[in-house]
Amino acid sequence: MLKAALGIFLSLLIVSHLPYAQAAEPTGTSAHPKTKKAARHAKRKPASVVSRRGVSRPTKKKARAVRAASLNPHEKLVRKVVVVHGKRRVVYQRQARPAIPAVPPVMTAGDLAGLNMTRDALALASNAALVIDESTSQVLFEKNANIALPIASITKLMTGMVVVESHQDMDEIIEVTDEDVDRLRFSSSRLRVGSRLTRAKMLHIALMSSENRAASALGRNYPGGLPAFVAAMNAKARELGMTSTHYVDSTGLSSQNVASARDLAKLLMAASRHPILCQYTTDTKYVVQPGGRRSLQYSNSNRLVNNPDWEIGIQKTGFINEAGHCLVMQANIDGRPVVMIFLDSKGKYSRIADARRIRKWLEKNPRPQSIAANPHRIEG
Repeated sequence: MLKAALGIFLSLLIVSHLPYAQAAEPTGTSAHPKTKKAARHAKRKPASVVSRRGVSRPTKKKARAVRAASLNPHEKLVRKVVVVHGKRRVVYQRQARPAIPAVPPVMTAGDLAGLNMTRDALALASNAALVIDESTSQVLFEKNANIALPIASITKLMTGMVVVESHQDMDEIIEVTDEDVDRLRFSSSRLRVGSRLTRAKMLHIALMSSENRAASALGRNYPGGLPAFVAAMNAKARELGMTSTHYVDSTGLSSQNVASARDLAKLLMAASRHPILCQYTTDTKYVVQPGGRRSLQYSNSNRLVNNPDWEIGIQKTGFINEAGHCLVMQANIDGRPVVMIFLDSKGKYSRIADARRIRKWLEKNPRPQSIAANPHRIEG
């Protein structure tokens, strides 16, 4: 009898709680799992939370975004976990950002000599410049043109002159060795030690794409080695009347390779008499396959050679920190050959901008008066 009474009591208890259970879950939710998922998602990420007092307060994520928006540029929001009354809580604290020390700009040799204080009528970015009408040898523009400065890879133009005029076998295979690896500036090269190319191909990529290991290998494979090659470079400079010029290597990686803009104009005009130097310096792309290794495609370091609006006869670019960005170029402007020398320019593209500025000036002034401080003629 006791068991029967207990069974009746349990049955009444279940029936009394059934309406509450049905009201807790709306009809049909079990048949729509997507609705359940949406409900769980909404529960997980509410727009706001209602407190016990009935006042809506923002979610933690929204509160954190508000705090982050209030930070000044010198602060950051740091997430920390703390224990309060035995419970872990996440808090966000403001923290000052570490001060980043200002890096001083690299001073070139021209800057150190105060050449950056020189102002010119065309507002060129180059510390030294020279523009000559090659057909008349008239100086059209000059700026610090007599001051010897580091010339970086413009050096390779003289390297090409010595190689061509020494009448070495251009089909001879020469090899890149450990001696050609740059241990002065640790510049990169696509020519691995052991790469083998003909002298002509080494010269091609040295002039067109400023390949340093190729230029080093050319000097090293000269009769008497690199010392004899450098001596030949300096001898040729004296022959051309380049009185402010001095070379110490065949690549231009050393800042001791120096010349004035006026000297480089003489070199450029002499080099332009060699068709092979004109071709190699103005090719846009060239592919080599060094000794059975995979093919390498090189591109010209001067973007103007790809521009059909420019008719460039010969050119060379150069850069090291001490020299800044350099460019020497002979181009036909309005049907006349113009020699342009830009040394120690600021910014990767500023030397190109200087060349365009000179061209625009010449096109607007077909017979310009020289705006050089001391206009005179130069013999090529």
